Amino acid sequence: MRIEIVSGSPRTNSVTHRVALHLYRLFQQRTEHEIGLLEVRSYPLPLLQKVFASVEETPEQFKGLAHRLFSADAFVLVTPEYNGSYSPAMQNLFDHFPKQHHKVFGLVTASPGALGGMRAAMQLQQFTMALFGIPSPYMLITPQVDKKFAADGTLTDPSFEKSIDTFVHEYLWLAEKLVEEKVPA
Repeated sequence: MRIEIVSGSPRTNSVTHRVALHLYRLFQQRTEHEIGLLEVRSYPLPLLQKVFASVEETPEQFKGLAHRLFSADAFVLVTPEYNGSYSPAMQNLFDHFPKQHHKVFGLVTASPGALGGMRAAMQLQQFTMALFGIPSPYMLITPQVDKKFAADGTLTDPSFEKSIDTFVHEYLWLAEKLVEEKVPA
């Protein structure tokens, strides 16, 4: 299975990106799956003018991105909360590509505040369903992200480890079941 972790903040020194780095390493250590870390800041897509329906139809500078999105079996979306919602840059990325039918989405929000992006998580659930994706019901809500993770993605608050473990376990259970169902016998 190919899982793309999407780091949804376009900011250079994003504290949310710390969670994406941590999950990337954790998935690599705990699974045999192919794990990618896709950073929206690496793909300065213009505001939506045209949906790219295939790799071949995608402009040359975004063909690598298109290949990654089309070949992914599942996604983990990691987003900061912007004004009570998820990252507009991440939405712009997915808006450029067709629906993600039957793909599992792990939903992760992060905020330096006490709610950890809870409002963004609710809207992110609706967004993934609008993509025809399947959101895992076990979300990872990360309050005070700047105090839980170091800049390199190292977890600095051991009390948060159980939340991460539950998210990863439940996400993988769902994704593995659904991808297994799609494989022809």
